[in-house]
Amino acid sequence: MTANPNLHTHSYPNGLSLVAEEIADVRAASFQILLPSGAATEPPEFEGISSVLESVCYRGAGTRTARELSDAMDGMGIQRGGGADLEATTFAGSLLAEDLLQALPLYADIILRPQIPPDQVEGARELALQRLESIKDNPTQRLFIALARTYFQGVHGRSTAGSRPGIEAITAATLREDHALRYRPDGAIIGVAGRFDWKQLVARVDELFGEWSGAAPHPPPPIRTEGERYVHIHDDSAQEQIGMAWPDVGVGDPTFYASRLAVQVLGAGFSSRLFVEVREKRGLVYHVGAGARGYRGAGLVLAYAGTTPERRQECLDVMVEEISRMPQGVTEAELARVRTGLLTSLVMQGESCGARAAALVRDQFMLGRARSLQEIRAAVERVTTEDIREHLRQHAPNDFTIVTLGPESVAVPQPAGAAGTTRAAGGVASESSEQLSRGNTANVEGTHPS
Repeated sequence: MTANPNLHTHSYPNGLSLVAEEIADVRAASFQILLPSGAATEPPEFEGISSVLESVCYRGAGTRTARELSDAMDGMGIQRGGGADLEATTFAGSLLAEDLLQALPLYADIILRPQIPPDQVEGARELALQRLESIKDNPTQRLFIALARTYFQGVHGRSTAGSRPGIEAITAATLREDHALRYRPDGAIIGVAGRFDWKQLVARVDELFGEWSGAAPHPPPPIRTEGERYVHIHDDSAQEQIGMAWPDVGVGDPTFYASRLAVQVLGAGFSSRLFVEVREKRGLVYHVGAGARGYRGAGLVLAYAGTTPERRQECLDVMVEEISRMPQGVTEAELARVRTGLLTSLVMQGESCGARAAALVRDQFMLGRARSLQEIRAAVERVTTEDIREHLRQHAPNDFTIVTLGPESVAVPQPAGAAGTTRAAGGVASESSEQLSRGNTANVEGTHPS
């Protein structure tokens, strides 16, 4: 494969990686800094500390107070982004390219030298508790929280929202201890996309982050729960939420692109099989779809439907039937449709510095290298209907984990090869689980559905 001359990588002795892509004819630059320190490596007594720490890092850093830091960032027109996820915490910004090298010192202070003032901790903690409380009013989010806890053993079933006891136990002292332990350079990644001078960028990052040292704790690999495959959460409402998850390949697998295109055929958009069969033909749902999510060492597919209690059983039966027949293959017309959709998304990503910076960092984190858009495009275009059929034969979607939330439980269909037990759960699912899905599309970067 021809190397992309606009894609650059550099590794520093302390374990920090820099990956950057020049985008022609833009005056902007975007960057994302990833620390491999998310909810999965939080101390169990402080679940939620990743999100609180990320927030507090902006509330005074280096020699600047919270107001001075905010004024400095606003003065450069930095559009901020990032946040704490399950596997990592990110800090991101977009701005005019001419200000990139002047903005990076601000983020070096934010990440390496946060002040963590006690008078700012209470506000950050209260915001985290409000976020946690809001989940009670979001049945879809509660559903996926429970689905994560049911699907994964241990830390991969956690939520970035944390738990009430964990958040309430956080103090300025615990934040400083956590920062010293988990904000370390080994495995950290800086991604840049837009207009920049590569040699100057390498030198600037070395100047700002070169003396940083240490390694953060590593989470265990994702492990799926054995045995339990169905949980019902009773909820007195006029709706029934259905969530499903099953294993799939990760981004580094040779059949990754065939997998993602298959998921698109199944559940992305108004022409997907789930939408047509469950909603258009039978009118069983107000929303249905499927998407993929990737972790380091694991991949899975998620499906969701929102329906009424009266139609819950027929809805689930039809979903299982449609998902289980995917190994029969897809048509040329279906493949052409979803391929066009993915290639269109790639073109749009290539025109967004922020999207490219995030994708470069995600690739480096998941694969250990960054893929060019040309590489992804070529791989998507090579996939045939036979590739998809063979992938689905080898990875048949029939080992489902299912969670329902509503007034009534369901009888779970058992397709060939599936096994498991059923457990009922009363009340609201635990608040320490990862929300797995926010929509019904899967992308070729191997990240969560958009």
